[in-house]
Amino acid sequence: MAIESDVLVIGGGLAGLTSAITAAREGAHVRLLSYKQSTLRQASGLVDVLGYTPEGEGPLTDPYEAIPALPDSHPYRIVGVDTVREAMGLFDEVATDYRGGHTETNALLPTHGGTVKPTARYPAGAAAGIASDDRDVLLVGFQSMTDFDAPHVAAHLRAAGVPFDVRGVTVEFPGDLKADAKVTRYAKLLEHNGTVSVRGNEQGARDALAARVNREQEDEPRVGFPAVLGDEDAGGVRAALGEKLGAEIFEVPSGPPSLPGLRLEDAMFDALDAAGGNFESGNPVVDYDGGDRIEQVYVEKNGAKIPVSANEYVLATGGLVGKGVESDREGVREPIFDCHVPHPEDRYEWFDLDVFGDHPFALFGVDPDPELRPLTADGDPEFENLRAAGSVLGGFDFAAEKSGSGVSIATGYHAGTVAAQEAR
Repeated sequence: MAIESDVLVIGGGLAGLTSAITAAREGAHVRLLSYKQSTLRQASGLVDVLGYTPEGEGPLTDPYEAIPALPDSHPYRIVGVDTVREAMGLFDEVATDYRGGHTETNALLPTHGGTVKPTARYPAGAAAGIASDDRDVLLVGFQSMTDFDAPHVAAHLRAAGVPFDVRGVTVEFPGDLKADAKVTRYAKLLEHNGTVSVRGNEQGARDALAARVNREQEDEPRVGFPAVLGDEDAGGVRAALGEKLGAEIFEVPSGPPSLPGLRLEDAMFDALDAAGGNFESGNPVVDYDGGDRIEQVYVEKNGAKIPVSANEYVLATGGLVGKGVESDREGVREPIFDCHVPHPEDRYEWFDLDVFGDHPFALFGVDPDPELRPLTADGDPEFENLRAAGSVLGGFDFAAEKSGSGVSIATGYHAGTVAAQEAR
């Protein structure tokens, strides 16, 4: 007998979680299925809406102002600018440790690669690093963390023309952690001010780190670190270091594995739990039964196919990178429901080889109707009760536009809202 729900969401990334939270808040009985760990832990923690136009114009000051000029097939145009605003409002309610919700304009944040990224929302821990602030900055890297080269990042920021002086130094992290130490190891040592040995003397990790940075500091009022400053009490770590260094402390958003991403993941799952949603992970959805409507899907567990049914379904399995869309010599396809994936050159009138010729793959994904139901090659809904959200959708280049998080939130919100309404 199939496990039953009102709404079944397939995919545990930002789009899937947003969809599940939204539907649960609408009163639906929601089940979220995720094959692997949430992709949020691989994300930098910055949440973009739209940083650049598809033609590369930008960075944009007001992403909402630019949405009406996007192609009709862009996910933002499909759901509408008001829905994007509502979806970001939901995000602000869920991610209370994020900043940027007071304005519709983008902020400019430095990244671990030395670029400046336009973003709509950012962790509180990154707020003091905003690139429009003209106060000088000292960036501090650790010898054991080779993926954050502070002098290199500082040089790139200077080349980018930031309105402040910025230096980068590399110090040895107290306790002499190995190069393969997990970011959570750094975070817990700093959060609990764990005891470390420094030249034969035992000290708290925060105290020892502050002492080492203090020797390098030249009265810079802002000091930036890799994003490892605590886990559950990151604010307390920043405050303690700030008091010892006489500066505002911030984290530079980093690549995977990402503590800001893990913190956001925790906030999203807490919100899903508070809304009454259910979550299962570790087993893939491999098949389905249905005609015009999906009757049930099958989850593979220990070699057996377990039926799971719902009134409404949301597909949020990601794009080519996340394997929600697959490609081979035969073509490109969506693997669970075999939804049609058009070639951008055939589907989008605005497709320009001069713009997308080197990376048309970025636009591959299912083509949805206004309710985000994937369409067949003939333009009809594949299924009456299936909606898609996030990177499984086509029609946008999330990497070039800096729009991936915003599209996931907006389409997840829209899909969850419509699914819950239809499930009643």
